[in-house]
Amino acid sequence: MASQDWLEKDFYRILGVSKDVDDAGLKKTYRKLARKYHPDSNPGDAVAEAKFKEVSEAYSVLSDAEQRAEYDQIRAMGAGGARFTAGGGGGQGFEDVFGGMFGGAGGRGQYSYQQGGGAGFEDIFGGMFGGGAPRGPQPGRDIQATTTLDFETAVQGKTVTLQASSGAVKVKIPAGVSDGQKIKVRGKGEPSPNGGPAGDIILTVSVRKHPVFERDGQHLRLKLPVTFSEAALGATVEVPTLGGAPVKLKVQPGTPSGRVLRVKGRGVSSSKGTGDLLAEVQIVVPSHLSDAAKEALEAFREVEPQENPRADLLSRARG
Repeated sequence: MASQDWLEKDFYRILGVSKDVDDAGLKKTYRKLARKYHPDSNPGDAVAEAKFKEVSEAYSVLSDAEQRAEYDQIRAMGAGGARFTAGGGGGQGFEDVFGGMFGGAGGRGQYSYQQGGGAGFEDIFGGMFGGGAPRGPQPGRDIQATTTLDFETAVQGKTVTLQASSGAVKVKIPAGVSDGQKIKVRGKGEPSPNGGPAGDIILTVSVRKHPVFERDGQHLRLKLPVTFSEAALGATVEVPTLGGAPVKLKVQPGTPSGRVLRVKGRGVSSSKGTGDLLAEVQIVVPSHLSDAAKEALEAFREVEPQENPRADLLSRARG
């Protein structure tokens, strides 16, 4: 992104955060806004889509420590009036101010005040006043891009094609990529204006939610419904896996609701390792009982252990 663009965009205002917001607060705010304006939540809403892109652009800069520092410096200089242009667009340009110093305004320059990717303030004036030589060829500008993947694709990885100014660019999305993660594609950004290396593509990945599975680091989580009799007496039940056949899982007798059962090696596989599938037991109470079932439960109530499951709760509440 050009420094001129950064001067004109207040990313802190776009996200609604203060300039001293920490990483955790920034991420929390971004996720809330991304869910609100995501195209999947607002199909056909061009305004929401534009807002989503604006929010993603702001977060991509502020969440990167190096880019955030560069952005803050450029905005501070812009606020102080140190803003140079190439002479067009209604303002007095660099060559207009300093052209007379060198005998005329011929050979218009293409200078802007920026960091990391263009001729900087110190480069232009260093040679004039003996402060040092220019740094030589500058790298091309980075390109910010986004892509949205379904949950299973993000877990398994995929190669996507992006349209850049230089043409189609294939980007390999690694297995286990998470929502909001950034992937840098080196040398595929804009070319250098004077023989330096090309910039990079900074790709931000958005991941759609899954109706059954949730990410927990390298693990996958799901809610596992079981009947009262299965939990009380024990049973072997089928559990779905992501992108594969169901597996059989043993529920021990007396399993309470909320207990987490583990299926080894059926989580997310990535360069960090392979996680597990974590199934949280949820005991399902039938909403309708036949007369025979009701009679059997009433008989069970007569012989079940006569203990109050809320006794400890009440005791702790009283202090």
